[in-house]
Amino acid sequence: MTSPADKEIHKPSNFLRQIIEHDLAKGTYAGRRWGGSPGDAAHHAAGQPDPAKVRLRFPPEPNGYLHVGHAKSICLNFGLARDYAGVCHLRFDDTNPEKEDSEYVDAIKDAVQWLGFDWHNGAETNLYQASDYFDFMYRAAEYLIESGNAYVDEQSAEEMRIHRGDFVKPGVNSPFRSRTVAENIARFREMRDGKLADGAAVLRAKIDMASPNINMRDPAIYRIRRAHHHNTGDKWCIYPMYTYAHPIEDALEQITHSICTLEFEDQRPFYDWLLDKLAEGGLIASPHPRQYEFARLNLTYVLTSKRKLAQLVNEQRVSGWDDPRMPTIVGLRRRGYTPEAIHLFAERIGVTKSDSWIDYSTLEGALRDTLDPIAPRAMAVLDPVKLVLTNWDEVMGAGKLDDCSAPVHPHHPEQGKREFKIGKEVWIESTDYEETPPKGFFRLFPGNKVRLKYGHVIECTGATKDANGNVTEVLATLIPDTKSGTPGSDAVKVKGVITWVGVYDAVQAEVRLYDRLFSEAHPEADGKDFLENLNPASLSVVTAYVEPSLAKVEAGQRFQFERHGYFVTDLKDHAANKVVFNRVTGMKDSWAK
Repeated sequence: MTSPADKEIHKPSNFLRQIIEHDLAKGTYAGRRWGGSPGDAAHHAAGQPDPAKVRLRFPPEPNGYLHVGHAKSICLNFGLARDYAGVCHLRFDDTNPEKEDSEYVDAIKDAVQWLGFDWHNGAETNLYQASDYFDFMYRAAEYLIESGNAYVDEQSAEEMRIHRGDFVKPGVNSPFRSRTVAENIARFREMRDGKLADGAAVLRAKIDMASPNINMRDPAIYRIRRAHHHNTGDKWCIYPMYTYAHPIEDALEQITHSICTLEFEDQRPFYDWLLDKLAEGGLIASPHPRQYEFARLNLTYVLTSKRKLAQLVNEQRVSGWDDPRMPTIVGLRRRGYTPEAIHLFAERIGVTKSDSWIDYSTLEGALRDTLDPIAPRAMAVLDPVKLVLTNWDEVMGAGKLDDCSAPVHPHHPEQGKREFKIGKEVWIESTDYEETPPKGFFRLFPGNKVRLKYGHVIECTGATKDANGNVTEVLATLIPDTKSGTPGSDAVKVKGVITWVGVYDAVQAEVRLYDRLFSEAHPEADGKDFLENLNPASLSVVTAYVEPSLAKVEAGQRFQFERHGYFVTDLKDHAANKVVFNRVTGMKDSWAK
């Protein structure tokens, strides 16, 4: 029977929710105890009944900045914990000392919090590091040796590779596999004490060299690696392998549902084998965690390999990890994405066990759907040319400016209005004028009338050109008594309405027009070099004019530039004396086929 809290869940069902709901109904983990912090079986046995119905974890390795794929995992793990009265731990899988850095630790914590999640549960912090468990991992390794389930192998890496076999040929037992427990303990301690060179030996689990699952053919669980660790310093010169460390971390933290991506599916038998052995020895609490796999995020026009993203940064093909074209969470944030958009995207793509490709437009669509109801509106001219109203002085008075206004948001009148001026000269988009208009063109061309949005109706009379034939000014006349919102303003019917910014009160701005980083949906398809598919038009910078309501906006504020799309003031470069906007996304998908 589900609890009242469970009945309140209105999220779309998926196989992970079904597993959790089944376990809750069956009481699979109902008898668990929690020692208040991670620990072995005795530690938890002395604790209280676990107040969390489920425990999940998000376990990133702090060797780079998180990307949109990690965002999906964050939303999944923290979201499930929230929905089922549980907690989600944030754990840094820092078992590889050569690639990890405290800079990444801070960036990961910031990303999780920006997405709206927290690892606290009352007095519990639930922020952990795998390296804090190194002592237990070593203890567990000695137990495996003592119970006849592990041995020290001194074959070369090449010999181990050859003897491992392949999918059609079984492996061959190592000549060191028959060592006695005493010999293995002694040799393993020599590894620990730095008496063997890097690569001279590894500790392997003793399982089955003929197993059809190659991952069960005596996998390595410890290697010698003399490297300074950001947390443990130089205490250790042996480090656990990820496939060994990860299930132990889950067990010590009393994780109930260990959710990972499909590439770890073949590792699940070892995950269960290891925890079964440790539970038999009374080292970890029972029932121990179970692993479940889901399909990772494959997004078109995007690469999520940390190594390749680092290459883009190191080769300065982008401005940094937070370049708004990058799929990193810091990049998406600077681009103008909102946490709500990421949540909606994750909900829409769902959770499955089958790999598939998600079109990038799905991510952009989630962004538009979250920004449209909340983004204040403004007018901006990105490719400006001056429009001169030649009869302004005659109709309105020499030097006179006319007040215009528009709603801050068309669906939220309570947000008020924004004010701006119109005068003899205004900025318009250069593409709004055509001397010889194509079919269906309703904007400015000689003899045609249009409305300046929120302003007056005008009639185009032509343009002034330079010696090269480039338009330098568009000329028009003002039609009296046609100002929007005044009596009789709709007496003159027009088909075209154009946006504009008055020259008098325009604010000059740097606008960065970002687009997709790659020009191909699958940048590495058919063995392509992803660098060859970089989109040369992924960034263009223009000097634009925006309406005066944007003169004092702060960094990180998002707006809909009417007609153009959604824009955000840059988090790093925007300042009081330098207005900088990034294009977040257009009004619609410009890449649609």
